[in-house]
Amino acid sequence: MALSQHDLLRLMESLRTADGIELVRTLAQRILQELIEAEATAHIGAAPGEHSETRTTMRNGHRGKVLTTQ
Repeated sequence: MALSQHDLLRLMESLRTADGIELVRTLAQRILQELIEAEATAHIGAAPGEHSETRTTMRNGHRGKVLTTQ
């Protein structure tokens, strides 16, 4: 679904409020976390808590990390 230029400008203006900034921050955090989880799943070859006949170990938790941007 593509937004018209007018709709996109209205959306950008609404995101400039304090609530909008927090929404963008929360969305960015969720998107990054999903990307990290997908990368870990692909690298390890197992979803969190997953085990199988061929794998004797399970993927367990993770540590929190801080992402610093400019």
